[in-house]
Amino acid sequence: MHTDTERCVRAVQSKDARFDGWFYTAVLTTRIYCRPSCPVVPPKPENMTFYPSAAACQQAGFRACKRCRPDTTPGSPEWNQRADVVARAMRLIGDGVVDREGVPGLATRLGYSTRQIERQLLAELGAGPLALARAQRAQTARILIETTPVPMADIAFAAGFSSIRTFNDTVREVFALSPSELRARAPKNRANSPGTPGVLALRLPFRSPLNPDNLFGHLAATAVPGVEEWRDGAYRRTLRLPYGHGVVALTPKSDHIGCRLSLSDMRDLTVAISRCRRMLDLDADPVAVDDQLRTDPLLAPLVDKAPGRRVPRTVDEAEFAIRAVLGQQVSTAAARTHAARLVTAHGETVDDPEGGLTHLFPSAQALAELDPAALAMPAGRRTTLTTLVRQLADGSLHLGVESDWEETRARLLALPGFGPWTVDVIAMRALGDPDAFLPTDLGVRYAARELGLPSTPAALTARAAAWRPWRAYAVQYLWATGDHPINFLPV
Repeated sequence: MHTDTERCVRAVQSKDARFDGWFYTAVLTTRIYCRPSCPVVPPKPENMTFYPSAAACQQAGFRACKRCRPDTTPGSPEWNQRADVVARAMRLIGDGVVDREGVPGLATRLGYSTRQIERQLLAELGAGPLALARAQRAQTARILIETTPVPMADIAFAAGFSSIRTFNDTVREVFALSPSELRARAPKNRANSPGTPGVLALRLPFRSPLNPDNLFGHLAATAVPGVEEWRDGAYRRTLRLPYGHGVVALTPKSDHIGCRLSLSDMRDLTVAISRCRRMLDLDADPVAVDDQLRTDPLLAPLVDKAPGRRVPRTVDEAEFAIRAVLGQQVSTAAARTHAARLVTAHGETVDDPEGGLTHLFPSAQALAELDPAALAMPAGRRTTLTTLVRQLADGSLHLGVESDWEETRARLLALPGFGPWTVDVIAMRALGDPDAFLPTDLGVRYAARELGLPSTPAALTARAAAWRPWRAYAVQYLWATGDHPINFLPV
């Protein structure tokens, strides 16, 4: 979008927050870059230039605006609706792969050479993988500086910097303030300041509107005891992270998601935030989604009644695939019971002073040696689960943010016991495909029949072609017509 100068200028002049994260406005006279909705008086059009990423602005020598804080905008929805190499690379960078494995590790995961990755990212985003990761490190450093009393030296390494000098230079260059000056400017006695030592309190932004009912309702209704819970108006769960583990509490607010994070290793902050944003689908563009779905006269009333529905996703793709198999042809309560047994027997224990969480969901490696006879389920589903776990554990099947959606679908369909419903629910909620569709799902078929839509899978799929590429969101609106607990925000 940043190449459409006229459209970008209109968005800046109208201070349209819907475009925050889509592009960034760099002001040639002040050498500052802003989000489109920056509250200051817009500069003259001839003094504006536009970039597709904060990293590109920083690389061109622009500093972040201290008023609108463009580094805290929602991410571009482009990376959630595409499955090409650039989108997959951006999801991996957001997951901290460059900080942990370098650009060669990023390229290896994608199956390309480092030169190809750098060339494609530079062509589309105006910045290479190192610059994009650097911008992310700067944002993480700012969060830690402003919300914690952690010493600056510890923040430098927790944010992913290789040295304190690089940390100081980057913060000064990006924010035009030293780390100590940033901390001095931070509001004192924040209302959302956590009372528990070691807990970070953050605000996760999103594009409005956001309907929390089905989003948090789904996560709470399917919560695995010990791993997830709904407590005091927040969805809480444990997180398995690259350097350790964490506990997060996510609370829906009118203009943001309140996030309380407790981490065993601060180096996991960037990854934890990225995975929580992905789970709640916070980088989606609800206006584009809803406008497309409103073109169907039978869906339009559902969208108008409760716009901004998101797709509830996951923080761990392998975990979700295992849970999808456990939930085949059983009730939500039965699926939770099966999962809870696995957690108790094979999960790692954690401490949770603020709630009742007790375990991490067991890894595929921990489940690889389980005795199938211990699984209280039909023999066919035992085979499905043990085959899936074995392939996840030995690496012959990989589910992650970088997964190619169509290739992964084909690999899953080749496994015993995997049919279209299981594969598409994994594609929708684990892989993040916004166009995944469940025409055979009973809830979808009941809703279609009640609305006057075709209720047979083939006819419904044909009708749903007009909803593309947002059929996963159409599923959320169809499910919402029922009275299942997944559709209601817990009280």
